[in-house]
Amino acid sequence: MDDSFSNLPTSHLIGSVPAVVSEENKTTAYEAPDANLQIFPPNNGGGSGRGYQTLGGQPEGDAQQATSNWKGVFSISSYTQYFNVDTDVVLNRLMSSLYPVNGDFFSKIDANPDLYGLIWISTTLVFVIASLGNCATYLMQKRSDSSSSWSFDVNYLNVATCSVYGYAVIVPLGFYFLLHYLGSNASLVRFWCMWGYSLFIFILSSFLLVIPVEFLRWIIIIITGAASASFVALNLKSYVEGNDLTVVLVAAFVLQMGLAIFIKMWFFP
Repeated sequence: MDDSFSNLPTSHLIGSVPAVVSEENKTTAYEAPDANLQIFPPNNGGGSGRGYQTLGGQPEGDAQQATSNWKGVFSISSYTQYFNVDTDVVLNRLMSSLYPVNGDFFSKIDANPDLYGLIWISTTLVFVIASLGNCATYLMQKRSDSSSSWSFDVNYLNVATCSVYGYAVIVPLGFYFLLHYLGSNASLVRFWCMWGYSLFIFILSSFLLVIPVEFLRWIIIIITGAASASFVALNLKSYVEGNDLTVVLVAAFVLQMGLAIFIKMWFFP
């Protein structure tokens, strides 16, 4: 009986002294192999699979792959540089579009052309001319015959979307290919930026076109179209200097005036 009780463990008893474990045994008991974090899925063989990869071994070129080849066209990160503008920069470019005689818009945007103005201004112009166009037709109808009924024409929004976006995208693209064909070093992003800001004055004039006076409307739209067309033509002049390409400037002026007349005839008849 005494021998059996003497073999019981006593390390849990108060005042008992635990057995001394050597440092060598302690190290051996808790030593674990080096961990190597890996990425799923595993490599099933062959050179085409990526296989297991450590977190530190991921190629650095993957982050730039989308912008270094044709896949960059479908990557949002490829276009972030064209939206890197703040409020002060946008306001400065908007004010420059209202003073066409300077003709130095390209020098202002040379370091940082943006597409923010193109999208924002075009979208605003679509909703402005569609809504104010309906308002203008209402005022003209009530002025001529107040007893007749009036209905909102939702087709204005469809026409405004197709015409404004189509003009803002296709016309600069056409001049870009034309000037490249004629030997000029044109920039498509700068053309889109310049033509986008050239539409800003139409937003302001649309509020004046609501006035139900036909003669005054024509004066407003002609002044607006001439200012916007001069802004485009004078800035394009820097791409045709030294060449006999006056016809390009005339074509740009006429197209911008055509847009102004189209807005007046369709949305503010």
